[in-house]
Amino acid sequence: MSKRIVGVIGGSGVYAMDALQHAQKRHVETPWGEPSGPLTTGVLNGVDVVFLARHGEEHRIPPGEVNYRANIDALKRLGATDIISASACGSFREELAPGTFVIVDQFIDRTSGRANSFFGTGCVAHVSMARPVCPALSDAIEASLSALAIPHRRGGTYLCIDGPQFSSLAESLLYKSWGASVIGMTNMPEAKLAREAELPYASVAMVTDYDCWREESGHVEVAGILEVMRRNTEAARRLIADVVGRLGPVRTMSPLGVERTLDFAIITPFEARDPELIARLDAVAGRALAGRSGPEP
Repeated sequence: MSKRIVGVIGGSGVYAMDALQHAQKRHVETPWGEPSGPLTTGVLNGVDVVFLARHGEEHRIPPGEVNYRANIDALKRLGATDIISASACGSFREELAPGTFVIVDQFIDRTSGRANSFFGTGCVAHVSMARPVCPALSDAIEASLSALAIPHRRGGTYLCIDGPQFSSLAESLLYKSWGASVIGMTNMPEAKLAREAELPYASVAMVTDYDCWREESGHVEVAGILEVMRRNTEAARRLIADVVGRLGPVRTMSPLGVERTLDFAIITPFEARDPELIARLDAVAGRALAGRSGPEP
């Protein structure tokens, strides 16, 4: 067992956590550049928390320009042991109406051009994304949503697009035909990077609209989304406070063993690794890169 520090990434509408006790803003430098803004540390229901607004505190950063690597690095650098992500999304299913919270368990990544790995030339690693979210975190989120009587659904595939534009009707119908549950612009490469950083990750997608596949709902427009988002934001704050308390200050190993992901992922032998890249990986992969460990010849 070890101390738990919950990293919370707030998406559209979730720009602060006013309930944090002993709150302190921290400006964190990372080898990957600047994170989206200052991180706020504090205590919530007896548990240490690190909060980061994904788009900045005033929503100044569009999805495609978020520095996802810096965000994950900064969270881990401040000691985060788990990550809970909250984000707005559109729905591809009639039963997932606006106001519904979806506990995502799979992703389809349709983004391009985003830096989606901490690794590269000089140190190659391939992590498994077959089960991209932590079931223990999802269990706690589901229990909290039920206790708070917030409409929700356990399980669903999040399809991530670049944005910032919403989908065309043809795209929306295509993604719906693939069996995706919701659509958003931010959970990738965030979930991939969390796995590379050996941080258990869970995603709560808060439905604001039906995208544009549903004729009777009309087109997706920001004005309508903002109204639903205001209601979702208040529910999200209650959810985060409850789930953090439910998780508690002491943690055990993730059921998926995420904390040791890199034991089986790094291919480049010790003597071939680029020292400059290894130095940049100090926070996210320092445990696995310590010493002369490497793959068997």
